[in-house]
Amino acid sequence: MGTIYVAKSKTLQAWGGDVGLGKNLYKIGLMEDGAPAELLAGGLAGVADWELVKTQEVDGVSEADALARLGRKEKLVDPTYYPKVKGTVGLVKVDLMKVENSMRIRIALETNQEPKTIKVKPADVAQYLINNALG
Repeated sequence: MGTIYVAKSKTLQAWGGDVGLGKNLYKIGLMEDGAPAELLAGGLAGVADWELVKTQEVDGVSEADALARLGRKEKLVDPTYYPKVKGTVGLVKVDLMKVENSMRIRIALETNQEPKTIKVKPADVAQYLINNALG
């Protein structure tokens, strides 16, 4: 059994905004053993201010498969194109409109009415990424 996690870094998000990737950059990954917090504390992509947004226990999924599924919906950052990320796999450029639309559909199906306003939070983005990586 493994743990899928989503994390964000303010430094990396600011860098993404500067280079044209946008500020909505998140890291998604899967660990078979150990805690994601320990991995993030060591630093990834050349930054050390990672904040764990969400984790979920999964079984029978590899990181490569999860990233391939997620790559169909969202843009994965190519680690060889940007030297700043230092080969870090699993960085995702998230389109907040897709997250908001997904939330609208889910809420409308649950409540049978259209939500008036939705504010997308990092936890919502993390759940969206996990759902798309697993299914």
